[in-house]
Order: sequence, then structure tokens, then C-alpha cells
Amino acid sequence: MKLKLLSYLFLASSIFLLAACSSNDTDVDQTKGNEPSGEAFTIGTLPAEASLPIILAEENGYFEENGVNVSIKTFTSPNDRNVALQANELDAAIGDVMTAAAFVDRGIKLKITSDINEDFKILSSPDSNIIDIQELDGKDVSLVPNFILEYIMDEIAKANDFNYNIVEIPSFSGRSEALLSNQIDGVVFTEPQAGMLVKQGAHLLASSSKAGIKGGTIFFTEEMVKNNPEDIQAFYTAYNKAIDYMNETDANEYADILSNYQFPEAMSNYINNKSTPYTHAASIDQDQFDSIITWTKEKEQISQTYRYDELTDFSFIK
Repeated sequence: MKLKLLSYLFLASSIFLLAACSSNDTDVDQTKGNEPSGEAFTIGTLPAEASLPIILAEENGYFEENGVNVSIKTFTSPNDRNVALQANELDAAIGDVMTAAAFVDRGIKLKITSDINEDFKILSSPDSNIIDIQELDGKDVSLVPNFILEYIMDEIAKANDFNYNIVEIPSFSGRSEALLSNQIDGVVFTEPQAGMLVKQGAHLLASSSKAGIKGGTIFFTEEMVKNNPEDIQAFYTAYNKAIDYMNETDANEYADILSNYQFPEAMSNYINNKSTPYTHAASIDQDQFDSIITWTKEKEQISQTYRYDELTDFSFIK
């Protein structure tokens, strides 16, 4: 009887050990799946404030620290970025809700994964004598149509009960020159261009942040979301570390990095004089998303109204 009991105990112990080993093996396999692939992916950026955390994450080695391999491709205009997206040259990009929706509508599958740090400014020309936003009523304003710039201008015009005329000048430099030479009455710009133009005599009339408008995004291809989610997670870990670095560091210490990416010297002064800190990657508010989608549909850029859960995936920043 004692022998049978010992045999039973031995058998039970063996089963327990085998189960434990099997469980540990499963844990190891799951852990392996949580590591970034290390495969290179390309993100498209613009020479604007929103690109800074990505640039600094690369230059300070934060991407490498987190095992993610990021290649940055800078474009001088949203249209150039869109051409690259259309040609499947990008795995991710800085953009906006309407751009993501328009591409999805054309069969290029994207997912919005976070917001960006942005503040678009509405400016008037130096000799226009326009110092109040309502004085733009009936005036010529240059912006890139069908993107976040036009949405911001439309929302602020609606809130202040005025109309304006769009003058399309695709390049940053062309719009700046037209404003300073008083060929147009107003323009919509982000930093650093806005701050530089104000220093050269342009009048600051309004800003998207003060108006509570936020539609800029980072989006990834659906292929990246499905096949390399760990890389996106690691990207945002590095991105947020760069945000912390920017909030804690005098911008003059990384001015050389900014100049290598064609940012002007004035960018460092702007960063140091910001009244509010930069924020970690966050989600786009659903009401804001719905408003932009409605506007995009009314502009006939998309053929249907997309739901919040169809175009967004904020799981990588939680």
C-alpha cells in the first residue's frame, strides 16, 4: 500500500513538473513575440514642429535603444509626401485625419495611431493693417487646400462669421514670400515658419491650439500595424522619451541637430519660449475626428463617412 502511494505521488509530481515546463515554454514564446523586429521602416515628415520628437529620437539614439530601426524622409510639402505614400515608399507619416481618410478611400489602408504636437497660426501680411481675425473677411488667404490648414481656416472663419478666398501656393517658401511682399492678405503656417514671419512684420491673428482644434496625426500602414506592432510600440516609447528630453533640455543644446534638418536658428528660441510643455503621444478626440470626417466628406475628398474605430488604433500609446 505504501509503495502504491509513493508511486502515485511520483506520478503526480511528474505531471506537475511537465505542466510547469510546458507553461514556461509558452511564456518564453510569447515574450519572443513582444520584441521589435528590427526591420527598417520609413516615416515621412515635414519641416515643422511636429517632426521634432521623431528627429531627436533618431539623433539621440532612442530608437536604437528600443530596438526599432527608423528611417526619416523629409518632404517640403504635403503633396510631395502624398506622392511617396501613393508609391508605397512610406510605412508611416506625419499627416492629419483627412489625409488618412482620403488614402483609405482610395484603397491605401492606413491607421491613425496618435496625435502630434502642433499649433497652426493664422497670420496677416505686414502692410495689410489687418490685426483682427474678422478683418480677413473677403480677403485672400494662402494655404494648401484639402488638408488640416484649410479645415482650421474654415473652422475659425465659421466661429468668427466671415468668408475668405483661397490662394493656392504649394511651397512653404512661396507662401512666405507672397505674405511678406503683401501679394496675399493672410496665410496659415505652423512653427517655425509662423514665428519667423511674425519677426519679419506679419501679424498673428489666431492659432489652432487656442481655438481648440487638433487634427494632426501620425499614421502607419495597416500592414505595419498587423505585422510589426512591436515596432510601433517601440517607436512611441522612443518618441515619448524625446518629448521628455525636449521639455527638460535647453534647445540650444541640440540646435546643430535642428539645423541639419533645415530648421532655422529661430526654432531654438521658439522652443525655449514656449509657454506650455510638449505632450506625449495621445489619441485624437472622437468629436474632433467626426467633425473632420464630416468636413472631408462635404469637400468630396471621400466617398463615405468613416467611423472612429475604422481609421484609428491608439493601442500603441496606452
